[in-house]
Amino acid sequence: MFEQMRANVGKLLKGIDRYNPENLATLERYVETQAKENAYDLEANLAVLKLYQFNPAFFQTTVTAQILLKALTNLPHTDFTLCKCMIDQAHQEERPIRQILYLGDLLETCHFQAFWMETSPVYPL
Repeated sequence: MFEQMRANVGKLLKGIDRYNPENLATLERYVETQAKENAYDLEANLAVLKLYQFNPAFFQTTVTAQILLKALTNLPHTDFTLCKCMIDQAHQEERPIRQILYLGDLLETCHFQAFWMETSPVYPL
């Protein structure tokens, strides 16, 4: 199922339809599928964030949080920084986005003990 969805999204991301807001629901479902299937597609995730930039009324905090968490798992690559830079300041202050950005900062600065303490069950995301 995931491979079929990946192929469909791949076609969707080619050309002008990439930033068509009518495709946002499909791309958001694809983000959820990535989380469930332990998969990762940076290009599709960046397209979602770009659509949120173009259409702020459609912004979804939970989808953005999933994108950030997937990018965080791809450290030390720059995916997390790329995604972070595509989120406006107001949305960066929302919970759980703020928490995820803080966790990313801890990892990027090699504060691993603090990272694990912050991700304990007492600190839900």
